[in-house]
Amino acid sequence: MKTQQLLRVATVQFQHQPGNKTYNLDCIHGFITQAAQKKVKILALPEMCITGYWHVPKLPDTDVYALSETLHDSPSLAPIRQRAIELGMLIGVGLIEKGLDGKCYNTWVACMPDGQLHAHRKLHAFEHPVIQSGDNYTVFDTPWGVKVGILICWDNNLIENPRATALLGADIILAPHQTGGTNSSSPYGMKRIPLHLWENRKQNPQALMNAFQGENARDWLLRWLPSRAHDNGVFYLFSNGVGRDDDEVRTGNAMIIDPYGRIIQETAAIENDMVIADLDLSLLPDSNGRRWLMGRRPELYQILNTSMGYETDIHQVRFASQSTPFMKKEIKTQ
Repeated sequence: MKTQQLLRVATVQFQHQPGNKTYNLDCIHGFITQAAQKKVKILALPEMCITGYWHVPKLPDTDVYALSETLHDSPSLAPIRQRAIELGMLIGVGLIEKGLDGKCYNTWVACMPDGQLHAHRKLHAFEHPVIQSGDNYTVFDTPWGVKVGILICWDNNLIENPRATALLGADIILAPHQTGGTNSSSPYGMKRIPLHLWENRKQNPQALMNAFQGENARDWLLRWLPSRAHDNGVFYLFSNGVGRDDDEVRTGNAMIIDPYGRIIQETAAIENDMVIADLDLSLLPDSNGRRWLMGRRPELYQILNTSMGYETDIHQVRFASQSTPFMKKEIKTQ
C-alpha cells in the first residue's frame, strides 16, 4: 500500500465523569463529529475515557467488574466501531475490558475503518487490584500505509516500551493518558495541582493556566515525552484527561509530536479541547531516531532482558511513599 505524504490526525483532552458512560460517550461522539468535519483520519481519546479513571481505585471489586465490558459485544464500542467504518477513521478510546479469561484490563481500543478492533492492554496497570497488566505490544497496519502502535500512560514512562514498539515497525505511537498533577514519591518528580485552582478557575483562570503550563504539567511532560518520539523516530499523539478527577487534577496538554521531538501542535486550554495536525510522513525515513535504530548492536543488550533483583510490583512502584524508598542495588557488568 502506497504511503501518502500527509496524514491528518487529532488528539483530545476532556474531563470524563466517573462511571457515567452515557455522559462520557456523548462527549466522545461529539469529538468524533468534530474530527469528521475536519477530515481527520486518526483520532486519539484518553485512557479509560468511557468508564472514568481515578475513582476506580476506590471501588469494590464488584463495581469494577460492573463497569467492564467484553470487547466483542461491547455496547459502548459498537456505535464507535460503526462510525469508524462510516467515516473511514481510526477512532481510539479507553475502557475497562472484561477479558474472555474473566480478568479485567485497562484497555485502549483502536476501531478501524474496516471494522477491525486493535486492543492494547496496559502493560503496567495499577488502577485496581482486579485490573491486570497486559503482556503484549500492539502494532498494526493502517489504510494510510503507516503502522500504528499503542502505549497507555505509564507504558510510555519505561523507555523499553516505545523502543520495542518502534522496532516492531510503528511509525506513529498513540499515547492515551490520565496524567499531570499526580503525586510522585520522587522529590523532584511531578506533584499535585492544588484542587482550589480548579475550583476557582472561573474567577481566576490564569492561575490554573499557569499551573497547567508549569513544572507539574507541561514542563514535566517535556522532560521525557518528546524524547520518546525523537529517540525512536516516530510521531507521538498524546491525549489526556483535563480537570478534576476525584482528588487529582488532570492537566490536559494534548499534543502532537513529530519524529524529531518537535511539538507540531498542542493546546493550552484548561477545558475540553482537540488539536489537529497534518503529519508529514516524509520526515520518518531520515529522522535521527530512525537512523539510530539502524546502528543498534543487539548483542550488547542482553542486560535489558535480565532481572536485576529489584524489580517490584507495579502497584508498589506507583504508590510508594517518600518514607519508604526502594532498595538500591549495585549493577554488575560482566
